[in-house]
Amino acid sequence: MANTVKKDSKVENLSIGVGRRKTAVARVYLREGNGKITVNGKDVNEYFVDVLNASLVSQPFKVTETEGKYDLVINVVGGGITGQAAACRHGVARALVAYDASYKPALHTAGMMTRDPRMVERKKYGQRKARKHFQFSKR
Repeated sequence: MANTVKKDSKVENLSIGVGRRKTAVARVYLREGNGKITVNGKDVNEYFVDVLNASLVSQPFKVTETEGKYDLVINVVGGGITGQAAACRHGVARALVAYDASYKPALHTAGMMTRDPRMVERKKYGQRKARKHFQFSKR
């Protein structure tokens, strides 16, 4: 049997950020690297097929002028594709601020630090939907 020496290749996270939008939650791990973005084990352009959603994830880097400096590993669950992309953007912005607080004013003025609070309103009993009522008949 050959002696195999296993290297300790533990990756160091620079910071972690959690982003939310509607029912989507994204955990973002900021690492030292050259700009590679991985979402749920896939490349960002492979996961978010729409170019608009794929570019939404990397917007915080454009605002802070740090494109190509960091790698991202993102785990995102819940919601739809657009909600997941916006949750990723929120998480990336939070991770950048956790790493370097000087990024916060630029990200805040761009509106990336604020969680979008809009969610689907719940359905109420005695109604057809959240606000639509059953037809009323007086007689």
